[in-house]
Amino acid sequence: MKIGFVEERHRRIMRELEMKNKVSVSDLSSKLNVTPETIRSDLRRLEERNKLRRIHGGAICYYGLMKEQQFNKKISISLPSKKKIGEAAASFISDGDTVVLDVGSTTIHIAGSIENTENVTIITNSLAAAEIINTRIENKLFNGKVILIGGTVDPLQRSTSGSITNQMLEQFYFDKAFISCGGMNPEGICDYNIDEAAASAIMVKRSKQVFVVADSSKLNQRAFFNISPFSAIDFVITDADMPTDWPKEEIKFNGLKWLKVHT
Repeated sequence: MKIGFVEERHRRIMRELEMKNKVSVSDLSSKLNVTPETIRSDLRRLEERNKLRRIHGGAICYYGLMKEQQFNKKISISLPSKKKIGEAAASFISDGDTVVLDVGSTTIHIAGSIENTENVTIITNSLAAAEIINTRIENKLFNGKVILIGGTVDPLQRSTSGSITNQMLEQFYFDKAFISCGGMNPEGICDYNIDEAAASAIMVKRSKQVFVVADSSKLNQRAFFNISPFSAIDFVITDADMPTDWPKEEIKFNGLKWLKVHT
């Protein structure tokens, strides 16, 4: 049955979002028996009311800029994309590398994809990533060690951060840094939490190569705290093309490579 009333469609869209954490234009168009253009209009109106956040091809739950969603909630959003991004990122890790992973629901999929490498040292302030890496080493999926950076523990984000974390990070040189973020826009990458953003910024500064790993929901989003401009980043690994309204030539001037994974 065609649902023609706007408010009823909006209620249906929000119910779908509550159940799935992410909705697509094509799926909603089919379920509600309206055109994709109508669904896009609905999503735009709901976003204006802070009911959701539009992303490429659909929408996710709205969390606002002041508060980052808990880690256990973040990991369920865009899960297939994050897994593919993690697999692609892990393929860049080579024998003998010293690698740093920051806190994020995408970087844990890097941790879960490292295999068939020798003498790899992985430093992280993610409790979740450290646990995954340790298990993979125990199961002989790769050879190496994990160093967990100390600091103030955030149980909701399963991370450490703060002045102790930053002091420890300043002692290392990294071959490769894999950085997650709360948002990407033409100015660079940013995050919600000032302490986590500060830690990620140090990782960028102390690394020979920097990889940003983020799904398409982060595109054109602005969190409060800057991590890095694109001039300091070597690779972006994501599941979408660079937005057409971004200054591509300017962003890629310093050799940035934009890698799109297919999900």
